[in-house]
Order: sequence, then C-alpha cells, then structure tokens
Amino acid sequence: MSEKIYSYTALFDTPNDIIHAAKVVSEKGYTKFDVNTPYPVHGMDGAMKLPTSKLGFVTLFAGLGGAALALLTMGWMMGIDYPIVIGGKPYFPLPAFIPITFEITVLLATLVTVASLLFFFFKLPNNKHPLHDTNYMKNVSSDKYGISIEAKDPKFNIEEIKSLFESLHASVIEPVYYDEEELNFKPKIADPKFLGFLAAVAIFVSLSVYLHMNKVLYMVPFSWMDEQEKTIAQESSDFFDNGSGMLTPVEGTVARGFIPYAFKNKPEKAGKLLVNPLLPTKENLELGKNKFNIYCSPCHGYLAEGDSRLKGSFPNPPSLHSQKVRNWSDGRIYHVIVEGQNVMPSYSYQLSIEERWAVINYIRVLQRSLNAKETDL
Repeated sequence: MSEKIYSYTALFDTPNDIIHAAKVVSEKGYTKFDVNTPYPVHGMDGAMKLPTSKLGFVTLFAGLGGAALALLTMGWMMGIDYPIVIGGKPYFPLPAFIPITFEITVLLATLVTVASLLFFFFKLPNNKHPLHDTNYMKNVSSDKYGISIEAKDPKFNIEEIKSLFESLHASVIEPVYYDEEELNFKPKIADPKFLGFLAAVAIFVSLSVYLHMNKVLYMVPFSWMDEQEKTIAQESSDFFDNGSGMLTPVEGTVARGFIPYAFKNKPEKAGKLLVNPLLPTKENLELGKNKFNIYCSPCHGYLAEGDSRLKGSFPNPPSLHSQKVRNWSDGRIYHVIVEGQNVMPSYSYQLSIEERWAVINYIRVLQRSLNAKETDL
C-alpha cells in the first residue's frame, strides 16, 4: 500500500441517504466523484448531475459510417466496376441496397460500440483499480450505498470532505490509497496474458460454431429441416414404379389455366389473325410502360431507339421506330415477344398475355411520339 491517496469514501445505509448525499456533493461543486450501489437506484443520474453519455455519439457515427460504406461499396461495384442492367433496374437501385445497408449499419455500430466501451471507456486490458478488494467495495456490493470523491477533484480537501460526510451522517468514512502495483502498472495491448485470453475466446467460439453448424444441426430433433419428404432433382423415387420423381404429362394435355400458343413458327399468320384486345387507356399504358422499362429497355433503351443501356456488353438491337416495325401489326410484334427473334429470347415466361399487349400499346405510343406528324400537333 502506497501513501498516495486515491479518494475518500463514505457508506450510507439507505437509498434515500445516498440520493441526498449525491445531491449535496454535486451542489458543492465536486465533479470527480462516483456513487456505488448494489443495484440501480432510480433518480441517481439527476442527483449526480451526470451529463449525457458520449457512447451514443460513438454508436451514431459508427452506424452512419457503416451505412455510407455499404452504399458506396455497392454503388461502386454496380455502377462503375461492373455495371450491368438486371430486370431494367438502374445502376444504383436504392431499394435493393436497403437490406444490406441496414445490416452493415447495425453490425458496424454494434462492433465499434462494444470495442469503444471495452478499450476506450473501460481502458482494457487495464483491470487494475484502487477500489478493488477494499472494504468499501465489498460493502457496496452487498447491502450498503457508497460515494467516493477522487483526489484529482479540483476541490479535493481531506478535512472538508470528512466534515461534509459527517454532516451527511455517513456510517463509515475512510480513505482509499493506491496500491504499489497499480502505480507501476502499465497496460499493454500486446500483453501475453491478454493475447492468450483473446486467443482462447477465439478458439472457443470457433469450435462452438463449428460443432453447432456441422454436428448439432444434423442430430435429432434439429435435423428436421435437412430431412424432408420431398423429391430432389436427379434423385430416384419409390413413388413411381420406374423410379422417377415425376412423370411427363400425357401427350396432348394442357395445363389448367394455360392456353398453348397457336401460331408457333407462324409469324405472318400471327400478324394477320391476332388483334390487341386492350384499349390504350391510362391504366394499360402505365402497365405497359412499367413492363417495358423492366424487360425491354435494357436492350432497346427507354425510348425504343435501340440505344442499349448495357453499354456494349450485348449487341444493340434495331430501333423499334424503323418503317418496318411501325408497319407491323400488333399481332406481329406479339409474336416476337412470345417466340423471340434472332438473339432476342422469348419473354412468354416473364410477361403474361395481358402484359404483352400492354407493352405493345406502349411501344405504339413511343413510335407515335418520336415520329409525330404535323397533323398530330
């Protein structure tokens, strides 16, 4: 035990006494003091006049940094490093970025908050403190309530503090001195014991995760997700005699709700016999515009001029404003959407029958707007 004093402490018997003591000490102008109780005492923050914790600002800036990092990374990858149009989406599809941005924000805010709490606020790996193993700490950890005024307080004066504690009717008043080991202790992040502790934690967590993910989840009753009554592709089945998982439909049958395309490989006949059943109403044009922008604009461009949005990563298609396409009937364009043409694949799985006709209506609007006649004005 050294002769250097750390603080003067006082013990009280009831929560009301410690609340009153904290108020008086803070009103006297002391700033370097702390209160220790066996459980949280309501109203103590106000009695001590504690300022708002700065830890919240650490969490805020770490979260904002995580959000910015996620958005910048995804924006750079999709808009600059590897730009590609998927389903008509822009190069910076913010709605698609939101889930990942949220996860990175929460993850970085949590990790930085915990790290700051441990290493900046608690000053780990330094776990030395003058109050440890003192009678004062043993009492306030059990059934007493204590207050400690540190020697580094600008107003620290032993006689005045003793007089103050006596006026507050403290049951025990005593000083706390620095230990020789604490005075000479210099914490180091590279301390072998501390690094050994971190290594042990890392090994324990890694082993636990490995056993959980590779062993426990495959044991009853946790294996129910892995062992399901279903047929997996390329697996044999005992349900049918031939061992197949499923049978091919009987030749000539039609699935319920599905009408086979009657003009397969007959574009000219489709152009003559197919008629657009949809009127170019505002609702139908909005539907057509939405589907055109999603499925057609990546190659044809937003105005159907053949100015691909893929920036040369795929051959540009011809313009839909050519005399040939403008003279096509709606049925002829419908046939191309259903069966595809040249390098353009079929979009029969992406677009329903109604959506195909709505897209054609919107194409007609684009053709009319970019090839307007004098009589249209």
